[in-house]
Amino acid sequence: MATADGFIPDLFAPAAPAALDPHAIPLAERLRPASLDQVIGQPHLLGPGKPLRLAFASGQPHSMILWGPPGVGKTTLARLMAGHFQTDFIQISAVLAGVKEIREAVERARANKQAGRRTILFVDEVHRFNKAQQDAFLPHVESGLVTFIGATTENPSFEVVGALLSRAQVYVLRSLEPAELADLLQRALEQGGLALQPDQGCRDLLLEYADGDARRLLNLIEQLDTAARASDRTEADAAFAAEALAPTRRRFDKGGDTFYDQISALHKSVRGSNPDASLYWFMRMLDGGADPLYLARRLIRMASEDIGLADPRALTIALDATAAYERLGSPEGELALAEAVLYLACAPKSNAAYMAVKAAQRFISENGSCTVPVHLRNAPTRLMKELGFGREYRYAHDEPEAYAAGETYFPDEIARPPRFYAPTERGLEGKIGEKLAHLAELDRRAGKRR
Repeated sequence: MATADGFIPDLFAPAAPAALDPHAIPLAERLRPASLDQVIGQPHLLGPGKPLRLAFASGQPHSMILWGPPGVGKTTLARLMAGHFQTDFIQISAVLAGVKEIREAVERARANKQAGRRTILFVDEVHRFNKAQQDAFLPHVESGLVTFIGATTENPSFEVVGALLSRAQVYVLRSLEPAELADLLQRALEQGGLALQPDQGCRDLLLEYADGDARRLLNLIEQLDTAARASDRTEADAAFAAEALAPTRRRFDKGGDTFYDQISALHKSVRGSNPDASLYWFMRMLDGGADPLYLARRLIRMASEDIGLADPRALTIALDATAAYERLGSPEGELALAEAVLYLACAPKSNAAYMAVKAAQRFISENGSCTVPVHLRNAPTRLMKELGFGREYRYAHDEPEAYAAGETYFPDEIARPPRFYAPTERGLEGKIGEKLAHLAELDRRAGKRR
């Protein structure tokens, strides 16, 4: 309900901090920036002349998608924009909200419009909404009823419907750098009302555990401060921090962009023959909680796609490493997988087999089902033999060099048989290429036309 002056209160606003014990409010909330200049990180967006800085200075809010990993300031920036433009800030989470919450947000925005007040609708984890739910926002964004701000940790190109994406500017936020996290740590110690006094070793450990995530850093500081108070101490070193804080993994989302970005980096490092980078990404994924058997399956794929016949042992080693892990489990079996990673990275590279498969698939899809030549057909019955099946087939083992020079194996309808496989000169494929060239010469001497 609107007040006498037409102002519509934010029903979801937190209670006034003054009425609460300061420590009852999470540290991350106590330190949430009140102005753009207080935001730590994102200089590529918030520096002088940069896109979001200009957006705040424009005098008119616009719809946007804030894309970045957790703890980099997406919610903070949305709230700051609402405060800067003096709009009502409606926040819903796609994890918890449904049609009812969307309808209520729209009704509140309509009431705001009647009162002459603008509305920013902030949808956290917008990628969790399905297509129909995302489409529900479109008419209200188009009409200007709401300024839409979506936050996502996933690639909006894949997770946000095209119509909504075309009406919003995408801003990519980055993980905080160590120096930026150090600034945030110092701010927390100075302004957070903490009793904690960490030494440099403790600070370094906190920054390492935070892994670029500002919210995680503040939560860790708060946990450590609570542990210090419980131990009746204020000073904390690395040993105390390591004991007080629960083991934490680096940021890793087994179903999201971070996961696929890292597996892509591993695959490309192996393909690029860099064993050190390959091992780095492999261990990063293990450290983040990736399933070792998933990584094993990817190694098998790499052996076939990027090494192939240049070193056929690569596939065997990848399969053996997988079997070793299945028998030993973690952590012992991970060494076998790491060994396979190093072997694949160091092996000669060829994608000739992979390209041959793709070329054959294209050719078959374009040429349909051709008839098997009579001389290549099986003839297990008398009738089939009487029909001539297999009659003119030449048994290669009975021919010189075990090769039926001049013989044809493609269907008769294919006048110009294609060449799918083009071996490289690397590794074993160099020898394979020499053999195929020799067999082609035998065909030429035998008068093979195709």
